[in-house]
Amino acid sequence: MEKKLGLLTKVELFRDIGDSELSALLSCLGAVSASYKKGETVFLSGEKPERFGIVLSGQLQIVQDDYYGNRTILGNPGEGSLFGEAFAFAAIESLPVSVVAASDCELLFFSSNRFAAPCSNACGFHSRLIKNMLGIVAKKNIELTKKIEFTSKRTTREKLLSYLASEGLRAGGGRFRIPFNRQELADYLCVDRSAMSAELSKLRDDGLLRYHKNEFELL
Repeated sequence: MEKKLGLLTKVELFRDIGDSELSALLSCLGAVSASYKKGETVFLSGEKPERFGIVLSGQLQIVQDDYYGNRTILGNPGEGSLFGEAFAFAAIESLPVSVVAASDCELLFFSSNRFAAPCSNACGFHSRLIKNMLGIVAKKNIELTKKIEFTSKRTTREKLLSYLASEGLRAGGGRFRIPFNRQELADYLCVDRSAMSAELSKLRDDGLLRYHKNEFELL
């Protein structure tokens, strides 16, 4: 755990909390680490959410499967990101989504109950943690709004251009890498994979972009 403290001090949840304080805080919150292989389920839809986590390494996907087996990707938290916090603190009876490992990963879990009511040793950190958590939840709401913007476009072409333009801006222009393969991108944008692949080829032929696997360049 000690070797991960350097990463955790950069995580937004622990902003303004020093190394020495962080060690005591992790103990008070009952932090537990666990490793998962690519494809393994971290949280399963239908189970009761009682904890949330931080990605120490690797990447996850937050997915929702409908009755017919169609999958929608709602998010893809990577290193340093929180996951599951909204469901854990909402005190709902069952998760409406699943969380799966998109790659081999190491995770750090916290009990939502211990976070909301820490022991006396952690009281000095409580207000900072709550403030940081509110900031994280607010930013995730903004990201969700962006996803709604992408998927609300009428055509596959418009959805692709909207998403790729946003990723290009995030990367500062030029070439950029997206965190999805073709099927995952189709699941994220809620479009048919074959139709999306055909549209990508058209966009390339029209001189609007270049791409190789998950690397893109807008022209």
